[in-house]
Amino acid sequence: MRILTPRPLTRTAFARFGDVIECDGAQHFPINGGTTERYHDLANINMREGGRAIVSIFRGQPRSYPLAISMMERHPLGSQAFVPMQRTPYLIVVAESDLVTRRPAALHAFIARGDQGVNYAAGTWHHPLLALNVVSDFLVIDRRGEGRNCDEAMLDEPVQLTLG
Repeated sequence: MRILTPRPLTRTAFARFGDVIECDGAQHFPINGGTTERYHDLANINMREGGRAIVSIFRGQPRSYPLAISMMERHPLGSQAFVPMQRTPYLIVVAESDLVTRRPAALHAFIARGDQGVNYAAGTWHHPLLALNVVSDFLVIDRRGEGRNCDEAMLDEPVQLTLG
């Protein structure tokens, strides 16, 4: 079985899958009479075909590692953003799409700090939420509306996600 080990989440490494939502290096400016710093336009929230953005909270249960990754999902009609609410690290698994079969291929794993969120670009193959160590809440911004917006695909061969 192929072994997949996460690497640190950075904007550059994640760019082809979507956005890293974080303050480090972001455009910012003071607001509210200087009492608040606004970190501006951190993700490209995209809702296609008449959908609207909704805000939810997902409560993720911690997983046991190593973990067999056998299924991936994608949302073709809108981006999906996850922002941790407890500032605890979590894992991300994404895949480049096989252009011939339109199925997930070439998996990549990242470990996100508790102060980093992610916004999966519309159509990006990713594994469902992967909490580490403790039950973790995430603020999620995604699409609600007509049309099929969740595709799932089983991998031809499972990949073992390890913490290294």
